[in-house]
Amino acid sequence: MKIIISISVIAILLSCHKSPVPDATPTPTTDSYYFPPTTSDTWDTKTASSINWNETNLQAAFDYAATKNTYGLIVLHKGKIVKEQYWNSWTKDTKYYIASAGKSVAAFVAGIAQKEGIININNKTSQYLGIGWTSLPLAKENLITVKNQLTMTTGLDDGVPDQDCTTPACLVYKADAGNRWAYHNAPYHLVQNVIAAAAGTTFNTYCKQKLFDKIGMPNAFWLNYIMYCTTREAARFGSLILNKGKWNATSVLDDATYFNAMVNTSQNLNLSYGYLWWLNGKASAMVPGSQMVFPTSLNTNAPTDMVMALGKDDKKIYVIPSLDVVVVRLGDSAGTTALGPSSFDSDLWAKFKLAMNY
Repeated sequence: MKIIISISVIAILLSCHKSPVPDATPTPTTDSYYFPPTTSDTWDTKTASSINWNETNLQAAFDYAATKNTYGLIVLHKGKIVKEQYWNSWTKDTKYYIASAGKSVAAFVAGIAQKEGIININNKTSQYLGIGWTSLPLAKENLITVKNQLTMTTGLDDGVPDQDCTTPACLVYKADAGNRWAYHNAPYHLVQNVIAAAAGTTFNTYCKQKLFDKIGMPNAFWLNYIMYCTTREAARFGSLILNKGKWNATSVLDDATYFNAMVNTSQNLNLSYGYLWWLNGKASAMVPGSQMVFPTSLNTNAPTDMVMALGKDDKKIYVIPSLDVVVVRLGDSAGTTALGPSSFDSDLWAKFKLAMNY
């Protein structure tokens, strides 16, 4: 499916002012962070008033989300549920696809694979997929590394008719690897193939063993490069990111160097992009479907240290280290066509700002 940037995204970005460029590395406070049990759906809660949030304004944010095809919305503070609500006949057990928000999950799993020594993201992709995985001349193909796939800098043409096509005929030269940022599904899909080839199993099996089973995500699975899970399971993953790859006493990803690189600027073309993660608070940003560089951060209404897993039709996993907050929004399109940041992000966080008092 071809990625199209919405006019609303351009308007929002052009109307914003420059923001400072913070370190986006999650640094949650050390006082007790709650982790729900991995073998049950028990989950502790707390009230908004107990953390000096405005309950009326928090409900207003949820009410707004409800008008925008939101079916599941959950807010965690230090791991505990502050507010959770479902619409459209959804419950906490409803599974749904999270679209390109799954890219960020795959980036995390790539870090596990590298820590285990089965891949090295600095190696050329052909080491795992074989020579001729693209239609490029060998010298150009050999420039592409797994890291280029994680950072959207393969140089492969994102203007092909089918961005999801991973056959060599669809993987066409546009620029040397590392010289052009473009949001392109096919090279990302092949990150999963790289890990599967290196692990000698399916990506779904590897992800289940190394991630899902470790943090209590029994319903999560991958199908045709797309991840499905419940709203609560997506929130569990957000908590894992907030805690730098640790789940309680378990280090799911024990590689601080990789983790920090993943959630900070990964190249000098799009400052607002890490390893398949979107980053707020940077001096400039690019968005899907465009080669424009906007002189602003992605969301001036949200905390500058927010990192985001974002998917089509406004699938969202927001992680905000400075607030010890995770927010997950699942559902269908909030009325935007962008795959990345959208006007919905900005409007929702304007309301959360009034509730969370940041």
